[in-house]
Amino acid sequence: MAVVETGSIELSTRGNGDVIDITAEVERAVRSSGLSDGIVTVFCPSSTSAVTTLEFESGAVRDLQRLFDEIAAPDRPYAHNQRWGDGNGHSHVRAALLGPSLTVPFVGGRLTLGTWQQIIYVDFDNRARQRRLVVQMIGE
Repeated sequence: MAVVETGSIELSTRGNGDVIDITAEVERAVRSSGLSDGIVTVFCPSSTSAVTTLEFESGAVRDLQRLFDEIAAPDRPYAHNQRWGDGNGHSHVRAALLGPSLTVPFVGGRLTLGTWQQIIYVDFDNRARQRRLVVQMIGE
């Protein structure tokens, strides 16, 4: 019978495309759940941040940040900024491109990530934030 365990990860971010490796925190959540085999989903309840995988090294991180500067530059006109005046229209667009969640299988209590694959959280908002991610495991 499957069991559901839910936890959270607390983060302090710098915003502006801040990329944080959360792999160790997700691994810790899986271990503390007591589950051996299943899936873990990491969800960010935010419309200006996202979760994905990447090789967490400075070159790949900078490449990702540069890509988003090219695709959704902060200095473009955004209808969101005109309506709300908060200057983070680009943050919403960037987050929508990556998405708010990631699901990873685990076997024997270990994430099935590839050798150079880490779970990253990206805060696209235009200011530092305190974030709480939801980590939910389903398994046996």
